[in-house]
Amino acid sequence: MIFEVWAPEATTVEVDVLDERHAMSAGERGWWTAAVAEATHGTPYAFVLDGDGPYPDPRSRRQPEGVFGPSAVYEHARFTWSDHEWTGRDLRGAVIYELHVGTFTEAGTFASAIERIGHLVELCVDFVEIMPVAPVPGGRNWGYDGVDLYAVNETYGGPDGLKSFVDACHRAGIGVILDVVYNHLGPSGNFLRPFGPYFAGFAGSYWGEAVNLDGPHSDEVRRYFIENALQWLRDYHVDGLRLDAVHALHDKRATHLLAELAAEVDVLACAVGRPLTLIAESDLNDPRMVRPLEAGGYGMNAQWDDDVHHALHCAVSGEDHGYYADFADLSALAKVLTTGVLHDGGRSSFRLRSHGAPFDGVPGHRLVACLQNHDQIGNRPGGDRLPLPALKLGAGLLLTSPFTPMLFMGEEWGARSPFLFFSDHVDPELRGSEAARRQREFDGFGYAWDAPDPSDEETFLRSKLDWSELKEEAHWSLLCWYRDLIALRKALPELSDPRFERVRVEVDPQGKWLVMWRGELPVAVNFAAESVTVPVRAGTVLLASDEPVSAGSDGLRLPAQSLVISRPGGG
Repeated sequence: MIFEVWAPEATTVEVDVLDERHAMSAGERGWWTAAVAEATHGTPYAFVLDGDGPYPDPRSRRQPEGVFGPSAVYEHARFTWSDHEWTGRDLRGAVIYELHVGTFTEAGTFASAIERIGHLVELCVDFVEIMPVAPVPGGRNWGYDGVDLYAVNETYGGPDGLKSFVDACHRAGIGVILDVVYNHLGPSGNFLRPFGPYFAGFAGSYWGEAVNLDGPHSDEVRRYFIENALQWLRDYHVDGLRLDAVHALHDKRATHLLAELAAEVDVLACAVGRPLTLIAESDLNDPRMVRPLEAGGYGMNAQWDDDVHHALHCAVSGEDHGYYADFADLSALAKVLTTGVLHDGGRSSFRLRSHGAPFDGVPGHRLVACLQNHDQIGNRPGGDRLPLPALKLGAGLLLTSPFTPMLFMGEEWGARSPFLFFSDHVDPELRGSEAARRQREFDGFGYAWDAPDPSDEETFLRSKLDWSELKEEAHWSLLCWYRDLIALRKALPELSDPRFERVRVEVDPQGKWLVMWRGELPVAVNFAAESVTVPVRAGTVLLASDEPVSAGSDGLRLPAQSLVISRPGGG
């Protein structure tokens, strides 16, 4: 076994393996190597730098004892795959389903998640997007406090567990997108600093110190993250990556890290013979994020579009606090449905400045939109989800929109369980201060903050889905609505057409109704608590959330809080 580690500022490096320390040889660019023939798959090891340590491997493939224990040798070739006929999935026309492994099922493991893949097949989603799986301190976490970025959380099932989950998804015809965090590392259990200048020396965001992407020795730091991305796509057969908060990547180089990563992933896609997708979470509303490399963009295949969420949320909930203020009027929803974003260079009242740029020429499938996601639910103090009537209307618009729609686990049946913010820090100071830190993060959002303690195990347990809810008529009915919407979207090309110029929206001046035209198909929504007439010619009703829908001389009469998709008649 050849052990390698990058430690450019160390004078001596040893690998501690099989109860013996072996001196490592210095090579080029700060790399050290040592051969230990007796070390095999599963052998624990750690590194000692200038007498300090032992520390886990920065590129550890497995941490069987957690983030504070030694690394273990892990050989990817030992896993037997059965997805040989899998040719991948394109993002265009797809529906994504986001889930958190630890709360998706009662057991909270990859193995138990595999047992629910049949539910996803019947829902007819194309991709499962799983929240970060890197090891974290303690036994429960959203995943954004990850360290040992090359390893997989043992609580979920470790590296073989993730591979088994991906393999099972592929056999069922579902692609897998993995959420990864490259803008910071967790505050506890992170042992990168002794090895080299992985960090830039300043706070890159609210969540932690910026990584060193453009300073001295940053070539190898960039490779650390790029090769991590390639590992998931190549060795774990993952189909795409969701890149967390890329606006917190501080990189002043001529070629941005994202563009460099996109080029490398394109090369890998050619080698493995299947499409590989990069989705950025970006707060910038910058169309360069999703423009191709050859057009001067960063080459991301898509980005999350918060403007769509905000506009949909305001329309179905009536909330207008914090960053929702600019989206309170239905005209905001009309704009995002026809142009992609609301903030395209105009003033953002929440930011107290102008924000964004127009997404002219960008097709809708490059914008991932949702009615709910882990952030938008979990960032609320009570982790509360939208009620069933709001979900019906919001899902009807989302799943007939020009975007790439994404659902959040349990949304499809109106799960009553909240999705709360939870963590399990081992460090007593971090554990004791997490609740106050979380409250400070959302100061000014307009919430009356009354959140449960993130460190309390009950906070985590309350966030687990209750699958028995599907036995109740109201939840089953909503699930059937979601299934029907996705089936209709896949059956009618007009509903997945990503061209914004083919979308037309008409809004009631009083804010009661909206009609979105998808080609010749109208999607009519009544947000009001009473029946309204919308200006749509009578024709064939393709799908309706409520009955009865009646036709009159001046249009369709819709029941209170209802949505109808129809094919208009002549005349």
